[in-house]
Amino acid sequence: MPSTRRAVDRDIVRLALPALGALVVEPLFLMTDTALVGHLGATSLAAVGLASAVLQTATGLLVFLAYSTTPAVARALGGGDRRAAVHAGVDGMWLALGLGVVLALVGWPLAGPLVDLFDADAGVADAATAYLTVSLVGLPGILVVTASTGLLRGLQDTRTPLVVATVGFVANGLLNALLIYGLDWGVEGSAAGTVIVQWAMAAVYVVIAVRAARRVGAPLRPGASGVTGALRSGAWLFLRTASLRVAMLATVGVAASLGTAGLATTQVGLTVFGTLAFALDALAIAGQALVGHALGARDAERVRLVTSRLVVLGIAGGVLLGALTLAVSGVLGPVFSDSAAVRSALPLVLVLVAAGMPVAGYVFVLDGVLIGAGDARYLAIAGGVNLVVYLPLLWLVGDGLASLWAVFSFGYIGIRAVTLGLRAHRPGWIAVAMAR
Repeated sequence: MPSTRRAVDRDIVRLALPALGALVVEPLFLMTDTALVGHLGATSLAAVGLASAVLQTATGLLVFLAYSTTPAVARALGGGDRRAAVHAGVDGMWLALGLGVVLALVGWPLAGPLVDLFDADAGVADAATAYLTVSLVGLPGILVVTASTGLLRGLQDTRTPLVVATVGFVANGLLNALLIYGLDWGVEGSAAGTVIVQWAMAAVYVVIAVRAARRVGAPLRPGASGVTGALRSGAWLFLRTASLRVAMLATVGVAASLGTAGLATTQVGLTVFGTLAFALDALAIAGQALVGHALGARDAERVRLVTSRLVVLGIAGGVLLGALTLAVSGVLGPVFSDSAAVRSALPLVLVLVAAGMPVAGYVFVLDGVLIGAGDARYLAIAGGVNLVVYLPLLWLVGDGLASLWAVFSFGYIGIRAVTLGLRAHRPGWIAVAMAR
């Protein structure tokens, strides 16, 4: 039977609501660390900001472990081959583990030099290096969790990641409070608590994947062709994500030049923005899974309906989240910091974040649609174009925190809206996606 708007809306809600919960919980790990560490002083808060920027660059660059796995699994499922779908996810988990171990081993001796690239104060740099060194132990676990969620999303299951993430968040908050203040470990305690929880979550996902593979007779050993295919399909997504991380690192770099208070305020602003982005990304994840499944089933009309409904919901969600952020912009300062300078600067930053959220909602859903369609090459090229526009704008910021956030919220997010919109609204792109 042909797809209807009501049926598509139900499927979007069915996948997006649990994904929303899981995605909001993920940045809440960082928000918890930020809030707990923030009361140790501006130096500790700025240190977590720098270290998190480096760590999130590593994990963000490898988000293709989920973003390439989800549509691959969904296409196989849409085509009626559940065994192949599960096998693709298992291969992705093996690839994640291997890459995580290699990156952790390479990252340990480079932790200090990477932090020094930001040219922060000596006290901030030392604390950031300590936080990053401990956090690298959990990197393989983070990546296994990433690939595992891609498997489950492709299987149209977003509820299990919600349960795992929620339990992990509660455990993370309790354990970090104990290690930071109970045992007086400071920023290193925050990193250690998160590492323990990340590995525990990875273990849960391994059990889930093993059971799923045994039910359908999928092999548990990594397949050379599957791992190679995952790397090949993820290469363009890697470049796409690299452009995003360059933009974020450039933003943090400019903030570091504004002093400790400016960097600390930007860390809070990026944390809030990341939380809102993850909330909107729930719709993007529904798009990845539903578009991939529809393409596997050769249902072009359903792809069109999913895309149009996601655009409407993305913009509406951005308006709602922007309004909520605006409403609390004047009272969030004490939650994140005891520094008077941070509390004074934060409200204007959050107002600028709020103003840009409707456009961000449009951007995130189209990103999910194009990922689900396997249009990674265009996303990588568009990411380069976005940087060509954004980086010169950063040079014009000068010494103003408000200018920095205006350029980020409207300049960078705005050019992404243009490049993604040109592709997703081009006639014939669905036929091209089906031919892949």
